[in-house]
Amino acid sequence: MKNILEQYERFTEGSVQVIPKEVFKKKVLSGESLIIKLGLDPTAPDLHLGHAVVLKKLRQFQEAGHTVVFLIGDYTARIGDPTGKSKTRPSLSAKEIEENTKTYFKQVSRILDPQKIQVRYNSEWLDKLTSIDFLKLCAKTTVAQLLERDDFQKRMKKHEPVSFHELLYPLMQGYDSVALSADVELGGTDQTFNLLMGRHLQEAYNQPPQAVITMPLLEGLDGIEKMSKSLGNAIGIAEPAGQAYGKLMSISDTLMWRYMTLLLDYSATDTSELKKQVESNKKHPMDIKKKMAYEVVAAFWNHAEADSAQIQFQNLFQKKDYSSAKEIKIAESNEKIWIVDLLKNLKIIQTSSEGKRLITSRSVSIDGELVEDFKAQVVQKPGLIIKAGKHKIYKLIV
Repeated sequence: MKNILEQYERFTEGSVQVIPKEVFKKKVLSGESLIIKLGLDPTAPDLHLGHAVVLKKLRQFQEAGHTVVFLIGDYTARIGDPTGKSKTRPSLSAKEIEENTKTYFKQVSRILDPQKIQVRYNSEWLDKLTSIDFLKLCAKTTVAQLLERDDFQKRMKKHEPVSFHELLYPLMQGYDSVALSADVELGGTDQTFNLLMGRHLQEAYNQPPQAVITMPLLEGLDGIEKMSKSLGNAIGIAEPAGQAYGKLMSISDTLMWRYMTLLLDYSATDTSELKKQVESNKKHPMDIKKKMAYEVVAAFWNHAEADSAQIQFQNLFQKKDYSSAKEIKIAESNEKIWIVDLLKNLKIIQTSSEGKRLITSRSVSIDGELVEDFKAQVVQKPGLIIKAGKHKIYKLIV
């Protein structure tokens, strides 16, 4: 019993909410093997470190012997989760969804034990719903309940459209819990409405309702919005380790503590002690950030890649040795090119407005000289060193 109580404490540690706590505790203390569900829609091909927060919690359930179901929402991706969206998301094609799902298992296997994952697709049951089944599902809730959702409330107050199919998304996700007979569902705090819909529908289908565990959201590189590939502030799990290390080093000193807490499980006592050492000048923030970046890469990539990434970073950004900069091949022309076009050719940016923001924020330099003129012309030649942002350095070669 003591061991099970310790497991219960571990499962709830670091969570934002456990709903309802007494139900979850009863499920864990029963000693039975539970079905633990985590669902992700393949709306982008890459998972990122924001997903790692909840995946780490899922790993704890694996280690305790529970049945972990990693649910790929290939059906719900066709609708598009409206969570946090100020407008209707464009629907993905079947081909886009298929492409995005190809690497999901490989990516989650960096964190979860691949031998102990049940991978399911919600098209298995949602595709099979007849029109009568669907009507019965819709009858399990009310329009008023669905419109209680914050995202919809905000959009309606601004007189922005809410498409009817978006109202169905929580029902689809909730029905997944019915199909799996889930005991526990995990998700970020932004998923609370959807997770609770799972409880509601299980009761409506005469199943014991699942417990819900919500985990904190990890802010992206900007330190403002939650980490998201679509916002361009993410660190992808499938990215090269050196690139991930460089991005980690670019975050603010304030955000650093958050990453240490959510990704590395540093306790409040641990971070408090380190903050005191910084304040008393016993430690430099840069040294702590390097330690954080190294430990994150070691945890989600491996130690060898963390060693290599740290050496590369020190050579590039501290010793100014650009021999290990990312090399980009060009035709030897020595012709002048608009700086924005050069950045586009290097795939640093996609649009001219993005290039303007980068330059006006004083984030672009050529051979060590800051580029301040958005209209600047640059001689494109081999050996040119281009720095964009805090973590991207390129060397042009023939």
